[in-house]
Amino acid sequence: MMAGTRQVFAALLLALLVVGTALTASAPAATNHGDGGEIHRAAEPIAGQYVVTLQGVAPSHVPATAAGLARANGGTVLMTFQYGMSEAQALALSRNPQVASVWEDGVIHADLTQSPATWGLDRVDQRDLPLNNAYNYDVTASNVHAYIIDTGIRTTHTDFGGRASVGVDEIGDGQNGQDCNGHGTHVAGTVGGSTYGIAKAVSLVAVRVLNCQGSGSYSQVINGVDWVTSNAIKPAVANMSLGGGLYSPLNTAVTNSTNAGITYAVAAGNSGANACNYSPSSTPSVLTVAATDSSDTKASWSNYGSCVDLFAPGVSVTSDYGSSNTATAVLSGTSMASPHVAGTAALYLSSNPGATAAQVASAITGNATTNHISNPGTGTPNLLDYTGGGGGGGGGGGGATVPDAPSLSGSPATGKGVQLSWTTPSNGGSAITGYNVYRAQSSGGPWSLRTTLGVVNSFKDSSTTRGATYYYRVSAVNAAGEGSASNTVGVRAR
Repeated sequence: MMAGTRQVFAALLLALLVVGTALTASAPAATNHGDGGEIHRAAEPIAGQYVVTLQGVAPSHVPATAAGLARANGGTVLMTFQYGMSEAQALALSRNPQVASVWEDGVIHADLTQSPATWGLDRVDQRDLPLNNAYNYDVTASNVHAYIIDTGIRTTHTDFGGRASVGVDEIGDGQNGQDCNGHGTHVAGTVGGSTYGIAKAVSLVAVRVLNCQGSGSYSQVINGVDWVTSNAIKPAVANMSLGGGLYSPLNTAVTNSTNAGITYAVAAGNSGANACNYSPSSTPSVLTVAATDSSDTKASWSNYGSCVDLFAPGVSVTSDYGSSNTATAVLSGTSMASPHVAGTAALYLSSNPGATAAQVASAITGNATTNHISNPGTGTPNLLDYTGGGGGGGGGGGGATVPDAPSLSGSPATGKGVQLSWTTPSNGGSAITGYNVYRAQSSGGPWSLRTTLGVVNSFKDSSTTRGATYYYRVSAVNAAGEGSASNTVGVRAR
């Protein structure tokens, strides 16, 4: 993890408009107007709403900068970090040197599939089948907080025993963090319900970013992640059983949150496709979780690929539900798999409260059951969540380690910006899955995540001001987590 990385609220400005022209879901990934302006497209855009990433702005200056940009571009500030503007105004804003990128806001969904049958927590506490109809544990994570970034939690459910509370509600429909869908309560129950949970004494905190229909906007989810980054009581784990199309601002927000010391478990998605093509499942610093059934076979609809870290039970999972204080439901989806791993992380943090997110991830993948999954999918690690050993997820020992630091070089780019290149470091025994590029205004930081990349060895930063000097670091990521940062290079932008 990168020490000193600033939380994403220091770099994100959410630009929301109440009216605007609708854009089709088939819009291109980005529209470049040839004059330096560019708007990145969302798969399911919300008309007239934009997520704007700032650069070179200190955290304390973000609100004032937002207001100034709104005035300069004809927008009106609606609430903190949000203001209204048309697409033309958003395009003009994208040309401002204080703006790194402008993305359409878009719709994001809970990763859920309904199913009629049931099975319990039985699988994750034993290496092999058949199941023994018991779940054994030696810690309960009473010193850990679990943040459920979802549809809210029915905090009065009897299975939570008064341990559930509301952190924040980004939807603003009067529900005040309470679950009117059921999905978030089900997820919370798997993380920490006294009957259906992995970590049976963890403190559960609702971070409501999805509405009663199980949908929300990227900006609402980013706000929720930012809230966790700023307010989490550590040791802390967060679960995101939701997803949408590949969306860099969301990945950046989550990466900054893991850099702040919060472990994330994320659903791989239910499209039967490569998880690297979705957010937040493509974020390198999280534990991305695919789903298995009770025969240790990958669920047919589960996403797969190199961005997946491990599998967990996700077919016909019984847990608490939001329709009453005693309700339960049987649901399927990677939404159900992810909270198993979040609970495992809580158990590990209970015994290792000072562990970083990378150390937690390394412990869980290193302790996972190997080579038991049938048809895991191309490029997918054949690892199954396991809570035994070392207080849950955590005996570790013998697993892969994070990559070494790359060697970084940089120069003024041809045309405009800064060109970076780096060597491929030793991978620590697990294939490198991507790189994180960090940028600062001075050699000593503070550092902000500039972008997350796949397996490449170069990056051109065009979001620069001619003549300004920028400082960069790069780190490599594998299944064990994020490695050490490279050397720092300073480059004067062309």
